[in-house]
Amino acid sequence: MKDIVHFFDEMPLILKIILALPFIDGIAWGIYRIAKGIDENNAVLFIAGIIWIIFGFFLFWVLDLVAIIIKGRPTILA
Repeated sequence: MKDIVHFFDEMPLILKIILALPFIDGIAWGIYRIAKGIDENNAVLFIAGIIWIIFGFFLFWVLDLVAIIIKGRPTILA
């Protein structure tokens, strides 16, 4: 799981922004949250990842997009 988290953390900013677009965000950043939750043994982050996969397609992608543009990575529940 550390490899997945490291891969997402080291991505170029433009690729992170592309992955934060609607319909892609739910899967990409949801998997990131699940992997990070497993890696850090954090149940809340793991559950947030599952919720992100379900609702990120049409609701949470805006939060990730804004956070990535401002901070360079998703910061809300990640």
